Amino acid sequence: MIRILYLITISLCFAACGNNAPKTLIAAAEAIQVDSIPGACPYLTKDNKGATVLSWVRTINDSTTAFCYATLTNGKTFSQPVVIPNSSNIELHAENLPKIIFKPSGEIIALWGTASPNAKNKYSGLVYYTQSFDGGKTWTNAKPLVNDPTGYDQRYYDVALLPNGEAGIVWLDNRKTTDKEGSALYFASTNGKNGFEGEKRISQSCCQCCRTDLFVDKQGGIHTVFRGIIQDSIRDMVHIVSTDGGKTFSEPKRINEDNWVIKGCPHTGPAMTENKDGIHFAWFTGGKNKGCFYTKTTDNGKTFAGADSISAFGSHPQLTSLPNGELIIVWDEMQFAKNKVVKRIGIQRRNAEGKTEARDYITAEDSNASYPVITPLNETSSVVAYAAYKDGKDYVTYQIVSTK
Repeated sequence: MIRILYLITISLCFAACGNNAPKTLIAAAEAIQVDSIPGACPYLTKDNKGATVLSWVRTINDSTTAFCYATLTNGKTFSQPVVIPNSSNIELHAENLPKIIFKPSGEIIALWGTASPNAKNKYSGLVYYTQSFDGGKTWTNAKPLVNDPTGYDQRYYDVALLPNGEAGIVWLDNRKTTDKEGSALYFASTNGKNGFEGEKRISQSCCQCCRTDLFVDKQGGIHTVFRGIIQDSIRDMVHIVSTDGGKTFSEPKRINEDNWVIKGCPHTGPAMTENKDGIHFAWFTGGKNKGCFYTKTTDNGKTFAGADSISAFGSHPQLTSLPNGELIIVWDEMQFAKNKVVKRIGIQRRNAEGKTEARDYITAEDSNASYPVITPLNETSSVVAYAAYKDGKDYVTYQIVSTK
């Protein structure tokens, strides 16, 4: 598996040298390091008042972590970080991303993954979460997402607010009902202050090591996209949706027939957003046509528009929609600079219908940055955060990006 991914990576690096895509209409402010302590796994969300919140993991040393978050206070800078207690055991993984979610009630939930190797799976892990009911001043003891003793592997989760004000979660789980390779996909939701309850399996089989994405549309539809395992060997992105509040989900449908046959884990998941024109998607494939792609659905996942290239050399795409409906996509992209391989953060602007209008990079040619995340600020600007490599360590960094 490692050899396959290595060969894919090297081929993308060589191809990147010939990339001459147009660059217009995108302006990035100076990069700001959010914390003096090394860190990783940036994540962006909104609190219950609509303010932008950045969370990340401080790497205190090789074995100790601290989960932090800060709020954007003046449209440009973040507040002093709040450190979430009992978060010293996080397994750093930007696909199995630690996350924080704010319920309308004011409750804050912080979630993260830990390593939990066992005889059945040396890569397995568990998801833990803690709750705060007083604005982050105090937190409950961290508890596992799953209490079933047969559930020894829960990873690659995502969270979103449900129409009833509760938080929903999806994750990959070992508890499948088939002998075929892969994981099962589970769904649960919070019940007041009781935490997550009512877990149930909603699909299988899923690629074991790609992040999932959970999104709730304006009509209350609960959408999930994940990398499925099709015909035992194809690993393409599939979509399911619930229109009854999570009671039932549709059958998986591929968002595009990439037909990527790989006996390994790509470690790059999908992303979703919505505007008046429908649900929009970004993902990576190593199929016949390699790289990051975009598509959309205007009929709730019954049909998809076909794949449109974002970057032939990129991975780990994320996207958002601005209040005016425009789409902004970010990704990391391997390139050669000064005789070494580095990663840059790419950005693309599309109109509300999904047509490309501008493309650029927001990090320097010889910089090394990866795993970008994005959230909108207003009609014309967004916050992009990522891990920037400097002096042998990663530091969480962000930029305000204008797309006028």
